[in-house]
Amino acid sequence: MPTPAALNLIQNFSLEMTGKDVDALREAAPAIPAGTKINVTFLGNEDLAMRVNAAKAVKELGFTPVPHISARRIASEAQLREFLAALQEVGATEHVFAVGGDPATPEGPYEDSLSLIRSGVFSEYGVKEVSVAGYPEGTPVISEEDLWYHLEEKTKALAEQGLGQVVLTQFAFDAERVAAWVADVRSHGVEAPIRIGTPGPAGIKRLLNYARRFGVGSSAGIVKKYGFSLTNLMGTAGPDKFVNALSELLQKDPRSGEVGTHFYTFGGMKATAEWANKFITGA
Repeated sequence: MPTPAALNLIQNFSLEMTGKDVDALREAAPAIPAGTKINVTFLGNEDLAMRVNAAKAVKELGFTPVPHISARRIASEAQLREFLAALQEVGATEHVFAVGGDPATPEGPYEDSLSLIRSGVFSEYGVKEVSVAGYPEGTPVISEEDLWYHLEEKTKALAEQGLGQVVLTQFAFDAERVAAWVADVRSHGVEAPIRIGTPGPAGIKRLLNYARRFGVGSSAGIVKKYGFSLTNLMGTAGPDKFVNALSELLQKDPRSGEVGTHFYTFGGMKATAEWANKFITGA
């Protein structure tokens, strides 16, 4: 059976999907608790209609949509308003995730998620809570100093607008590093709930490929934390060890505050939801 600390970390988990995952969401729906937050990504190969349709499906299935808004992919304020208006029509604007996005050069006036938040547009469309990105293992494209500056400034800007905040992190594998980062977040005066990005159960090769793609950890580090061998990449790895280790570390630090789990499903929504249910029940 999971420890009380592990249950506290995972029981209100959230999930991530792309605009193309609507059928996968419907298949997984019976295994997902009602009201679960489900993030809908903002990918370059998807259009507005696809993103809105996915958010609508999340809402209609009884879950809470959290559509992503990628600052550097927004070509104009008019496009931002068009997207928010379309989301509002399907009841999907109360919770959004403001993120910088992949393009190195902005396609419009928003160079990062901070500028998106400072635009003040969100509250006009019924937004009540904005998730912002966190990077427990850092990111090669932004300095640590800039990461902390932007997190603090986003916290201030959202508070000034009367909007709630969640810090949603890139996925991680190193429980010790994540726990230390959570302590650093609190020491910077950010008291918002934190959702730790966690890879759902996936093939070992896929986990390593995603980690390399996003610059998360090293192959050797992942092997050590997840307990498999680079000489045998067959089979599936789940986040059991990571969740247990992280929950124990967070429990020891009274500064941790509210911390939950956000699953990156890598296309396996049903498998991830079923894994979480089994972990919670100890089945």
